Amino acid sequence: MEFKAKLLDEKAIDRSLTRLAHEILEKNKGTEALVLIGIKSRGVPLAKRISNKIKEIEGVSIPIGALDITMYRDDLSKVSQSPDVKGLEVDFPLDGKTVILVDDVIYTGRTVRAAMDAVMDYGRPSAIQLAVLVDRGHRELPIRPDYVGKNVPTSSKEVVKVKLEEWDDMNEVSIYQN
Repeated sequence: MEFKAKLLDEKAIDRSLTRLAHEILEKNKGTEALVLIGIKSRGVPLAKRISNKIKEIEGVSIPIGALDITMYRDDLSKVSQSPDVKGLEVDFPLDGKTVILVDDVIYTGRTVRAAMDAVMDYGRPSAIQLAVLVDRGHRELPIRPDYVGKNVPTSSKEVVKVKLEEWDDMNEVSIYQN
């Protein structure tokens, strides 16, 4: 894979997450009944960062959960022969809540569809919203994020890589050519 360009550096990621937090608060008129669920793996630290931003702005802690959608994917046989099953990790009810799914990159929409299926298996939220750091286009399903850090038109031969300090010891978003 050949490096093509850096899309976001550490400061740009931080600014995007601050903007996402403000947009979430504005659209939902505050923090009441909000919960964040990060889609593993990089969606989880992004959800924690957004929750921290909301706490800085509103002084309120938003509950955070984590979701492994492996068993919900429609392309499971292509992903792994023996998938790791973890499911939803939350210590709060989802019924009546506004669940904000958080992921690093949205591409085809299949991961988000699987995440929505998993959430619905665990409870009956009043709404499900989607926040992503990068929207690279190429949707195969009619799914669109409510909150986007950066829109990046890509070709199907390009790969967007998100690196976060919690996983990669650095913060950046780059694009590579396959």
